[in-house]
Parts: sequence; C-alpha cells; structure tokens
Amino acid sequence: MSELEAVTGTVVKLLKASPEQPARLRVSLDGASVEMEWRVPEGARMPGAALTQAPPPPEEDEDTDRFYVCAPMVGTFYHAPEPGADPFVSVGDLVSAGQQVGVVEAMKLFNAIDADRPGRVVEVLVPDATAVEYGQRLVACTAAEA
Repeated sequence: MSELEAVTGTVVKLLKASPEQPARLRVSLDGASVEMEWRVPEGARMPGAALTQAPPPPEEDEDTDRFYVCAPMVGTFYHAPEPGADPFVSVGDLVSAGQQVGVVEAMKLFNAIDADRPGRVVEVLVPDATAVEYGQRLVACTAAEA
C-alpha cells in the first residue's frame, strides 16, 4: 500500500467515525499527518475548555471613532498570505465587513482574521510574524465616511 493510500484511508476512517463533517481538514503526505478541526456549536462548552469561548467584542476608544480588529486566539499574526506577498491591508485602505485583514497561525492552521465592520485602516498595531494573545488588538480602524 502506498503512503498516499494509507493517508487517504486514515482520513476516510476518521470522516466515517465523525458525527459531523469537520470545519477544516488538512492532509500532509511527506510528514504523513492528518489534522481535522470541528467548530464548537455556539453555547456549547467542553469541560476544561474555558479558553474556547467566543472572543470579546472589538474594543472601541471612548474619545475617538476608532475600533479594533482583535485576535480571536493565541498564535502568530501575519500581514500577508505568504512571505514576500502584499499585505492583506495597509494604512489608508478601506475595508468592508468580512474582509480579511490578516491571518493567525495556531497549531499549524492558518485562521483568517476578518474585519467585523467597514472602516479605514489607520494603524497595523502588531509587526508581521509576531506572537499574539487572545483578544489582542491587531489593526486599528476608523469608521469609513460614506
């Protein structure tokens, strides 16, 4: 049996044993690793998993119209999809709700970080390839003028 068949067989067995489809699946052949991730239903809480609750809402400054895109998890924040590529956003860019502004790598999975509302990027607060904490401010924006 080839390595590809062995890895594929493992993935099929895991998918059949799972009560639902995973939210993310990553298969690597040379390292022969399989990674699967399931979304935790909203309101569900696993024993001992206090850190898996939803991130706090982005904070706002009372005296300004700034709001922040914050890290939803612990990991490494990257400005661009790959080394040498253009960043997702730069200072001065207009962003729309749901637009990707960066990625956080956690446990070898790259998680898209999206703006939760429209605005203009006024500052990228974290250098590229920097370790970030849960809830840490990553990108500062102001409300976009219509």
